Amino acid sequence: MARAQRSAGLSTALLALPLLGLSISGCQLLAPPPLELEMLLGSALKGFCHEAAKAIAQTPPRLADRTPVLLRCRAAGSGDVVSEMESHARGVLQGGQAADDPRIPTLLSVDGEIYLDLLRHRLQRLAPTRELIPSPADAPALASSPMVFMTTPALAKGLDRPDPFTALARSSDHRQLDPAGPSQPIRFVHTAPTRSNSGLQTLVAMVAEVAGKRPEALTLADVQAHGDQVTAIQRHVTRYGSSTDELARAMQRNGPFWASVGSVYESSVVAVNASRQGDQEPLKAVYPRATYASTMRAILPDAPWVSPQEKQAALLLIERLQREDVQRLAADQGLRPANPAVPPSRVTAAYGADPRAVYDSLRAPKPEVVEAIITLWRNQAKKPSRVALVVDSSGSMKGEKLPAAQRSLQAYLAQIGPRDTVGLFDFDNRLRPPVVVTGAGSAGGAAGASFIASLDAEGGTVLYDAIRQGRDWLRSTRRPGEILAVVVLTDGQDNGSRLSLEGLGGELKRSGFASDERIGVFTMGYGNQGDFDPDVLRRIAESNGGDFTTGTADSIRRRMEDLQMAF
Repeated sequence: MARAQRSAGLSTALLALPLLGLSISGCQLLAPPPLELEMLLGSALKGFCHEAAKAIAQTPPRLADRTPVLLRCRAAGSGDVVSEMESHARGVLQGGQAADDPRIPTLLSVDGEIYLDLLRHRLQRLAPTRELIPSPADAPALASSPMVFMTTPALAKGLDRPDPFTALARSSDHRQLDPAGPSQPIRFVHTAPTRSNSGLQTLVAMVAEVAGKRPEALTLADVQAHGDQVTAIQRHVTRYGSSTDELARAMQRNGPFWASVGSVYESSVVAVNASRQGDQEPLKAVYPRATYASTMRAILPDAPWVSPQEKQAALLLIERLQREDVQRLAADQGLRPANPAVPPSRVTAAYGADPRAVYDSLRAPKPEVVEAIITLWRNQAKKPSRVALVVDSSGSMKGEKLPAAQRSLQAYLAQIGPRDTVGLFDFDNRLRPPVVVTGAGSAGGAAGASFIASLDAEGGTVLYDAIRQGRDWLRSTRRPGEILAVVVLTDGQDNGSRLSLEGLGGELKRSGFASDERIGVFTMGYGNQGDFDPDVLRRIAESNGGDFTTGTADSIRRRMEDLQMAF
């Protein structure tokens, strides 16, 4: 059996009796164990899917032979869903991967139709005579959440206009958008379109507006002709990211001088207002006159890796996900349920949203145009970054930690853009000069590979001094228009720095987001609980416009890839 997971053994069956509603009598003990299907989905549907899976487990649907069907959810960026499924499809169709490989999910979802069309297009290239992925019309809707601008009430009026992206391209201050509004620099955030559906929808809507065309009418020539206007909008960007909700929370936490406008889902606005602390300003959704509805659909591939039994089980799960009681769970997440009998109960003015908002729902461009837009962003329009990557190579990194860190660094450097620059710093009880890598040529790649190979775990941990060294390098080498960040990977606590924690805080404040330099600091605690001080690392990051995360030998590569998407 492929992705479906069977419970095994009599003891497991006995434990499952309450779930299955069986009594210990007669042949009922021989009832089939549950069949669990995995659904790989975009991050906007994550909360709903997990709550729905728990509800389904209470009274699971059953196949004809009485087998109960359960749901397991795994969330990723919509771009990651497409990339993973393209890889699995290539492996199965061209050989090298078994159709019953348990790593292949049965059900899919992406957070909008652009990535759904892109998934169809990429798999069609692998199997031109087959339709492995259904069209949007044949993929049942589960929920939706329109793309909006998230901003403060004082700045909302300037964005409520027919041409918001065009206005952003020609403006630098919010007073240029609204003469009666506050004078404040425009700081814009959206997610990376290579990973996130909200970022891709934002980018496509941007190109369509400046080109003066509907997205479905865009041509490759239009994309090239309007690259400069898209680049002008991107100069306002504070940070990119891989998750829309995480970016919205960072905007709420850091305030409007960190980012004054975010392109996010309506549900993200609902979520940040629902969790707002007393000293945090409420945020408001501004609905463009034309925007993406971000319809999230259940996608069941017609593919060799979906067995007939799995297909029947998946159809039962899709039916259950559309049922009123389960759709109310979508409403609880701030989404607009697909079932018309269920109102979007949290889409209210109290949460910064408008349940009666009217907008023209945009459609997806042709897939080859989407690919060209992504290439334009990556190679030309994306705001360049300069990152100081500060790596702990002290003695505590011995064993599996250092090789895992080296693999994650390789993955990080492989993804930097052609105009990005990374300074690689390693430290123990000593500081060393950086190795500088750019995405523009092979020489930098060779230098990065040499740096990674030379890492050796020994010595102490002058953490605070190393962070300042990375910050100082950014200050001395930065160029106008770059996103600046220090990324710190450590498995230990400071030992031997000349600089105190308080001294480091003062240094970072002078170059943080309240200054013209706007250098953010991102920290990652790596290893087991107790190896590093999470409170210290969180304090360093969150006081300076960044984030703190943790990683293990298994998860560090993914964490580093997510961080790489921020810049």
